[in-house]
Amino acid sequence: MKERGGRLRRVQIGNALSAFGSGFTLPYMFVYVDQVRGLGAAAAGAVFTVFALAALAVLPFTGRGIDRYGPRPVLLAGTAMAAAGAFAFGQATGTTGLLLSSFLFGAGVTTCQPALATMIVRCTGRTERSRAFALQFTLVNLGMGIGALVGGQIVDTSDPASLTRLFTIEALTFLGLAAVTGTAKTPPVVVEPDPAGGRAKSGGGLRAMVADKAMLRLCALAGLIFFTCYGQFESGVAAFATDTVGTAPSTLGLAIGANALTIVLLQMFVVRITERRRRTTAMAAAGAVWLAAWGMAVVAGLIRTETVAATVAIVAVYALFGVGESLLAPTMGPIVADLAPSRLLGTYNAGYALVKQIAVAVGPAVGVLLVGSGTWPLYLAAMALCTLLIVALAVRLRGHLTPAQDNVRVLAVPQREPRAARELQTAA
Repeated sequence: MKERGGRLRRVQIGNALSAFGSGFTLPYMFVYVDQVRGLGAAAAGAVFTVFALAALAVLPFTGRGIDRYGPRPVLLAGTAMAAAGAFAFGQATGTTGLLLSSFLFGAGVTTCQPALATMIVRCTGRTERSRAFALQFTLVNLGMGIGALVGGQIVDTSDPASLTRLFTIEALTFLGLAAVTGTAKTPPVVVEPDPAGGRAKSGGGLRAMVADKAMLRLCALAGLIFFTCYGQFESGVAAFATDTVGTAPSTLGLAIGANALTIVLLQMFVVRITERRRRTTAMAAAGAVWLAAWGMAVVAGLIRTETVAATVAIVAVYALFGVGESLLAPTMGPIVADLAPSRLLGTYNAGYALVKQIAVAVGPAVGVLLVGSGTWPLYLAAMALCTLLIVALAVRLRGHLTPAQDNVRVLAVPQREPRAARELQTAA
């Protein structure tokens, strides 16, 4: 157990390093391409599109590689690609070079995600898995926040060398991830009976996952969650706050900081509550909290002439998003792990990551389009309806999970039979 705990700590340090690197550079990629290299907004948008599309190219192979060779070699391959892509991105000056390095960078980052998730599952038992994923989520938010803060001190748009240094440090961060986590040996696969009652036994790879109806329902729910929350977080909501409500960029940064602070303060408290509840209940509760967040956004839009009140409402929106995220962190990853047969854990994690990546890529386009066209009431109404659908899908998912997958602990049944027998004996 002590050895397994040491491995898990190394994996969690790797999660923090990966998040630090993402926060360190991702917020400044647009500025780097548009202003520092002077290639314009269209080229910057193309860079982000290629970065996201890299997931579609590598994730199907990533899951297969994890199942065949284990998560460590795949993680090392991902860190190598990410380090090379980040370094090349900082050196590139033309559109072609930036697009190629962006693809390599995105492919590496995307490859690392399911490998790290698989390592967490391998290093934990079912009872401690929710806490492990909750801690991962907390470290990711801390890492991204600290990375963005440190990166902002280095960036100077008048000095291209500062951005080159930024991406070089990012490359070194991924090499550090390879050294710390990529060298941690994970326990061997323990072949268990399929938790889905044998539904995913037939076939292999993606075909088996697609045949698992519970996993498909979870992916549909996850796609809606990432589209409605994470896909809007720094795009649609940010555009609504700045363009419609008139929130200053500095205040928007405060709101995003409130989101991270909420997660850090609440996460381990929330995980103690959720580990005694159904996972589907926690997911539905997250949707209900986000519905309140969209309600606060409506308030901010209606009172936008009242600067102070509207600012408080926007900060409340981001804080409420953080509460919902804290409810989700201990649930989604463990459900994927419990649904997956041991031999297909990498495939299931990669499939889940692919759904997340697509939703996060599509969400900003829809959000910015609706807000940018001036139809902010339609935007908020659409997001509120999506949130209601999240609640409904979470409740409906309950019927497709086993009690263990939904974190239902049946404690009373073994105790009732002896008591019933004693009552019969007394009556006789």
